[in-house]
Amino acid sequence: MDSESQEKPKPVPRLLAEAWELAKVVIISLAVVLPIRYFIVQPFIVRGASMEPNFENSEYLIIDEASYYFRGATRGEVIVFRYPRDPRQFFIKRVIGLPEEEIEIKNGRVKVINSASPKGFILEEPYLDPPARPTRPDVSVSLGEDEYFMLGDNRDFSSDSRLWGPLKKDFIVGRAALRAWPFNKFGVLAQ
Repeated sequence: MDSESQEKPKPVPRLLAEAWELAKVVIISLAVVLPIRYFIVQPFIVRGASMEPNFENSEYLIIDEASYYFRGATRGEVIVFRYPRDPRQFFIKRVIGLPEEEIEIKNGRVKVINSASPKGFILEEPYLDPPARPTRPDVSVSLGEDEYFMLGDNRDFSSDSRLWGPLKKDFIVGRAALRAWPFNKFGVLAQ
């Protein structure tokens, strides 16, 4: 028998086996990654100047979506939410008022009135630059049981609850947890 008449093994079964192994890796990866991406963390790119100097245009953040399955947002946290007037857009702002509180902005200061402080207290805002920077315009809002009052850190250039009112809990996506870009600011975000 000459060597040409011998049948060569067919590469098709080997190729199919390798393709099946690759498909299994892709399926398992998607089964792990997609739930994490859609239910636990989400990437977000900051657009605009409303949160300067704490968050600047084009910064890349990782948003923690899981925390709010177990608790509500807390005062001072920076959160990402769907804009109430156009839910296709995402905004980033700081939580100032919590459900069932009253928020008064008068003479440039934010006053919070709630059951623990019926006479209210002036909100200390160390994240503002400078820390005692006044907030305009004057506003008075009573929040419902599932509403939050949101303000940008750069108050002069922020579309926030002063303009469009309280934010319903259902619009909240998650809290800013990690700054991934730029690398010189990489790290977990303190709230």
